[in-house]
Amino acid sequence: MRNLLCRLAMPTVVLGAVSSPAAAAGLPQLDPTTYAPQVVWLVITFVVLYFLMTKVALPRITNVLEERQNRIEGNLEKAEALRAQAQATAEAYEQSLAAARQAAQAVLAEARDRISADAAARQAELGERLTAEIAAAEARIVEAKQEAMADIRKLAGEVAESASQKLTGQRFDAKAVNKVIDAVLKERS
Repeated sequence: MRNLLCRLAMPTVVLGAVSSPAAAAGLPQLDPTTYAPQVVWLVITFVVLYFLMTKVALPRITNVLEERQNRIEGNLEKAEALRAQAQATAEAYEQSLAAARQAAQAVLAEARDRISADAAARQAELGERLTAEIAAAEARIVEAKQEAMADIRKLAGEVAESASQKLTGQRFDAKAVNKVIDAVLKERS
């Protein structure tokens, strides 16, 4: 090493003898006579900084970067797991919603069928009741007609007897008058 330093210092001594204008100007770093100590201090500083960087600073930076990378990967894994869970929850929600819609449709169809059957039963019952009422009303009408006809016949007989007595002055037999009235009513009906 000493030999190397001597070899490096040799050109500086030769150049230093020439007397440097840089040293005169106040720039010692450009003075060739001081090159050898500058190179030595440069090497020492480089080795110390290299050692500090490789043994102290770079491992710390590497650890920080690895921790950061691990944290990012962990967060990405958590995010992926949460996304998968959210997707599964959304699918389960959609399935339950579809099942609820189907159940609601089934309930609506059942209610519609039940209401339709109930309405048909009520309509049939109403139809039967109305038919019975119509039949009863027709029977009452026939009965009322028969009563009215009987009353008309009786009244017609009385009117005919009264009219014939007033017109002719004689009294006719009630059976003969009723026969004539029956014949006239038969023709009219």
